[in-house]
Amino acid sequence: MAEATVAVPLWAWAAVGAVIAVMLAVDVLMHRDSHVIELREALVWSGVWIAAGLLFGLVVWFGLGGDPAIAYYSGYLLEKALSVDNVFVFALLFGYFQVPPGYQHKVLFWGVVGALVFRLLFIFAGAELLDRLAWAGFVLGAFLIWTGWRLAVRGEPDVDPERNPVVRLFRRVVPTDARFHGGRFTARVDGRRMATLLLVTLVAIEATDVVFAVDSVAAILAITTNTFLVWTATAFAVLGLRSLYFCLAGLLRHFGYLRYGLALLLAFAGLKLILAETPVGKLPIWLTLAVVVLTLAVSIVVSVMAARRTRSTG
Repeated sequence: MAEATVAVPLWAWAAVGAVIAVMLAVDVLMHRDSHVIELREALVWSGVWIAAGLLFGLVVWFGLGGDPAIAYYSGYLLEKALSVDNVFVFALLFGYFQVPPGYQHKVLFWGVVGALVFRLLFIFAGAELLDRLAWAGFVLGAFLIWTGWRLAVRGEPDVDPERNPVVRLFRRVVPTDARFHGGRFTARVDGRRMATLLLVTLVAIEATDVVFAVDSVAAILAITTNTFLVWTATAFAVLGLRSLYFCLAGLLRHFGYLRYGLALLLAFAGLKLILAETPVGKLPIWLTLAVVVLTLAVSIVVSVMAARRTRSTG
């Protein structure tokens, strides 16, 4: 596949890393006070992050060629779509811990930083497995098909922090005060430095996101194994996750059928990985992009129509 064999110089990796660092720094400066993110502000920032992701695709197009750009856009759209499921879980966790709205952006910011680190590790590990082990494609493919089936039938995800082994271990090892102390992750209580409930919330979000990272990275690796394309598509999609949360957290109930579209995309990605290891070979990259766009469009339209029908009959 053309986009998988494109050589990317080290300076390009460094340049992308610098751009991401600058974007994160700008975000910190713009949200250094713990204010509530209103819908209008969230929409503006969502537009900024989406524009950045789409513009980078043009950079890939002119710098590396058409096939790599299509692979990038396919991965970007897929990761962006899967981020909707993250938003749903974040809303449940914030509700469980009763995190004040003014502190939610800070938790999500550091959650995104952690998500970028974990996904980078998973990308290189996954690409190495697919390159070295011939049967890895079958295993990852079967895993994605099973994940798609689970997403379609599971209903609401189980995100009870009290049953999360990482959160339980953190509370057991780190002295924790079960209260918020402003926007601080640690506070001194009775002369002792302790983790606050805000830090426990961040740990719960990071632990949950690791599960999502395995699913999403495996799905994008089904599109291309070029680590630069997978990383940039993932990074630009994840960077807009905070704004997406504040845009969609209250609207997810209107997209009831989107979950089935995401399940279909995961299953398609798994089938694509399996077929790549058979005489059928790798499916054309334009077909992947078409399936992603069509599936998302249909699931969103059906969700909106169903929501309108429910309101009119209710």
